[in-house]
Amino acid sequence: MYQEYTITVFSENHIGLLNRITLNFTRRKLNIDSLTVSESAIKGIYKFTIVVYCSKQTIINLVKQIEKQIDVIRAFYLTPDEILHQEIAMYKIATSALLETNEIEGIIRQFNARILEMTKGYTVIEKTGHKAETQELFEKLQPYGVLQFVRSGRVAITRLKKELLSNYLRKLENKQSVLV
Repeated sequence: MYQEYTITVFSENHIGLLNRITLNFTRRKLNIDSLTVSESAIKGIYKFTIVVYCSKQTIINLVKQIEKQIDVIRAFYLTPDEILHQEIAMYKIATSALLETNEIEGIIRQFNARILEMTKGYTVIEKTGHKAETQELFEKLQPYGVLQFVRSGRVAITRLKKELLSNYLRKLENKQSVLV
């Protein structure tokens, strides 16, 4: 049974690592639905957040292969109920369309979106939410002439009290102190 998984990969920032990680998906003929990379809460450690649809056995094997990469500290996979996630979307529309009718203002309020910038020529609207929400807003604005639309990749945190990598590093420290 296929389902959505969010993979988090922790590593140092090394050239070529992203390419080596994505090759694991290519070999399995898996499409990456979303990919975001940023610094983590731990200085010098980067966090890759990757969304993929696949079977449980495929995700288990995929994460094992990713962890074999030299520069990867640790990788985890999580199901949708184990994380909180958001995406950000931006929509550019002609300011004249916004001023001609109150309907666009109503749509912006309905979707809890906000105006980031307004010039004589264009207005940029921002919406944070899940992919379905940002897509629905795009569809509502489309009849008024969306000039540009962009959506970020997923950012996610676990529902656990502590970051997965912190727990992993703590366990390693405890093993080290037992051995010494």
